[in-house]
Amino acid sequence: MRRDSRLSVALHVLLHMEEMAPVVTSEELGQLMQANPVVVRRTMAGLREAGILRSEKGHGGGWSLARKLDSVTLGDVYAALGTPALFSIGPRDESPGCLVEQAVNHALGKVLGEAEALLLMQLRSISVADIAKSVQRDRSRPAKKGPAVHA
Repeated sequence: MRRDSRLSVALHVLLHMEEMAPVVTSEELGQLMQANPVVVRRTMAGLREAGILRSEKGHGGGWSLARKLDSVTLGDVYAALGTPALFSIGPRDESPGCLVEQAVNHALGKVLGEAEALLLMQLRSISVADIAKSVQRDRSRPAKKGPAVHA
């Protein structure tokens, strides 16, 4: 099963936007993320609707931050993306006739519900600016050898 990476992509883009010019085009972000600008625009649309980003059309237009990143939590970004499924596991049949499968569904549902609540609470407790601070700390450390990365 393929992972949904939209939250990771959106957070990555927001952090770069903080460092870039006040207005950034989808093409610039696409090059940075090695993604099609159309895919970038689709991901950003929910962030615009949530008031995290703004967009301007035409010459000199593009995307800009509408809020400071210390007021945006990972939970806000997750919600702006349409709250994609947090887990790829779940019941085989939502309404089984088998008593054993009903018991399995009940147990899984309870555990997954608790795990989802805990994860959402954690996402709401971390701001995007908190991640930016960790990037700054990491930049001040000596570079590690490894694959090339954009900074």
